[in-house]
Amino acid sequence: MTTEAQYLTSEKHAELQKELEFLKHDRRKEVAEHLEYAKKLGDLSENAEYHQAREEQAEVEDRISRLENLLKNAVMVGQGSKDIVTIGSTIRLEKNGDNKSFVYTIVGSEEADMSQGKVSNLSPLGSALLGHKEGDKVKVSTPKGEVAYVIAAIK
Repeated sequence: MTTEAQYLTSEKHAELQKELEFLKHDRRKEVAEHLEYAKKLGDLSENAEYHQAREEQAEVEDRISRLENLLKNAVMVGQGSKDIVTIGSTIRLEKNGDNKSFVYTIVGSEEADMSQGKVSNLSPLGSALLGHKEGDKVKVSTPKGEVAYVIAAIK
């Protein structure tokens, strides 16, 4: 397990806490009931339901352990700075030589979701933007080559 700090918004922290409570109280009980039922079916060495229930139990316990570790090492982030790009900042980027603009929020890796415009602080784009100010030009290495952006606004 990693003890590296994980950056989370209060919303994501609450969501993960809720998931952990569900897994510990409700899901564990369901899996235990499946195990008991499967044991009653007889020979455990050839009992597919028993093996499936054991696998399910291992997955639930692994997720519980992962969530506990994540929440223990969580660093809560707020809105972010409006002067400099930090985790929690929402920024508007303009691609050099293009009239398109993109709006992204820099978040921790656990919350990253490009479909919602949430970029991980560990991603090439997120790490390139951190520490820059409005008006700065930033170059990002991508699989298709280097892309240059201008930070149009920090919200």
